Amino acid sequence: MCYIKSITTIRFIICILLINSSQLSYAQTTKEKEKTWMLSYFRQRYPTRIEINDRGETVEVPLPDPMLVAQLHIALSADGRHWVPLNDNKPIWERHMRDQFIQRGVDGLWRLIATGGDGNAEARKNFGPTCTYATSKDLIHWQFEQSLHLMKDVRDESGALVRNIWAPEYFYDETTKEYTLLWSSTFKDAGWKESKLWYCKTTDWKSFTTAKVLFAPPYSVIDGTLIKHKNLYYLFHKEEEFGARTGERRGIRLATSNNIEGPYKIYEGPLNKGQIAPVITEGPSVMKDPVKPGWLLLYDYPMADDFGISSSPDLFHWTIEKDVIMPPDARHGSVVQLTAEEAKALRKAFPNNK
Repeated sequence: MCYIKSITTIRFIICILLINSSQLSYAQTTKEKEKTWMLSYFRQRYPTRIEINDRGETVEVPLPDPMLVAQLHIALSADGRHWVPLNDNKPIWERHMRDQFIQRGVDGLWRLIATGGDGNAEARKNFGPTCTYATSKDLIHWQFEQSLHLMKDVRDESGALVRNIWAPEYFYDETTKEYTLLWSSTFKDAGWKESKLWYCKTTDWKSFTTAKVLFAPPYSVIDGTLIKHKNLYYLFHKEEEFGARTGERRGIRLATSNNIEGPYKIYEGPLNKGQIAPVITEGPSVMKDPVKPGWLLLYDYPMADDFGISSSPDLFHWTIEKDVIMPPDARHGSVVQLTAEEAKALRKAFPNNK
């Protein structure tokens, strides 16, 4: 007899059934072809859950069946709620990275930035941590450009460099013709401790302005993602607070500003005293809703091996979507709309064989 041993196995079987289903075959309708979206992600099942006890001590609670495939994966969807992984949910580029963010530049070139760099110990000692920068003309063939030392000119009172550059993203502003890069960094010994969102600007991806603080709320913050709608900037982010002092506050929040550089006003959402998605969630990304007016917010439950999606008519009031299918073990995705030709080429280059 054959026994299903884990929820992950069940999800994988469901995903494969969908891939082979004639109802969700790649012979899409014209309407679906006009609205193909791409999700880029890496795969992980956390090895531990970090907690802080009433004495302020960090405790790591083991989690079952850990795994990590820190490489670029891609899934496609017509409705933003049901995602089919390409290449049998295996990497489409095997360079080490996490938290991949991909968008099309105004010049038509696809640009990727991600957590993780080249691992050069001497460069890290002198200039601090890096993030990965890569480009592609077709989303199939990728060219590594460089590891970016975005925090090389920033030090704390003791002269120390930051310890990390996490979840970098970028936003192109049509009015200034500048790319604004944003990410989280901290000077503490763990990336989630007293973290802030930072930013710098570039026009050519060769020279970058000195990093400055973008958002420093009264809580530790990581995983910022930025969109602009009707002249208002929406900064979705993860509040990274937990433990006996604060309670469990690892969840998605929202702040807004009339200026990309801030100041940002924190929106007091209805969940968990200010949040807009359940705990424990992270890695938010936002997209237009393909099936009705409004927006979708995607986020993952990193310690529960799950992924969530909420919908909103106005970017402030969110409802959790119940009918959702995501690639097994997907973590920290970014989303972007493709042309029908681009989606077709990706399916041909990275077919599912199972």
